[in-house]
Amino acid sequence: MKAFWNERYSETHYVYGKAPNAFFREHIQGIPTGKALFPAEGEGRNAVYAASLGWQVSCFDYSEAGQQKALALASETGVSIDYQVCSLMEFSFPEQAFSLVGLFFAHLPPDERKFLHRQSVKSLRPGGRIILEAFAKAQLGFQSGGPRREDMLYSPEELRNDFPGLKLRLLEEMETTLSEGPYHNGPARVIRMTGEKI
Repeated sequence: MKAFWNERYSETHYVYGKAPNAFFREHIQGIPTGKALFPAEGEGRNAVYAASLGWQVSCFDYSEAGQQKALALASETGVSIDYQVCSLMEFSFPEQAFSLVGLFFAHLPPDERKFLHRQSVKSLRPGGRIILEAFAKAQLGFQSGGPRREDMLYSPEELRNDFPGLKLRLLEEMETTLSEGPYHNGPARVIRMTGEKI
């Protein structure tokens, strides 16, 4: 998978665009700035947007090509982000360190997905927020992006079970139209979630 993402992020354009995820842009509004974490951050569009709002941003991905484009986007925007190249299992999730964790289309096999989600809660301070958008299992009927494996897609029930200690503010599956570069483009079935650590 690392080779796949390095090849994709080596394309000259930003394959998911430079603009932040629309759901994220909407739901970060009004949250007091602090430290934010973006796992599986790819080319950095959400991390850079958060930094432009005054957040102190940490992120990681296992793609060196993604890191290079994220740092270039940060420089272009006039902000700085801490971007580590490492796998999910290599990243050291600090306990109660962040006020915000952003998870956007971070599709993983079930065991890794559960690990990421529980570590994300562990890394949140009490009162900290998670904002998440990902493809639902019904995305298999669409051609607008995402993995072609049902077990790497999401269901609301899986998300309820993945985030113990999180008070859900929003959890909905819906159809939307994506416009996030050539690989997230067109009608899609997504799940959107926000929650607060108890």
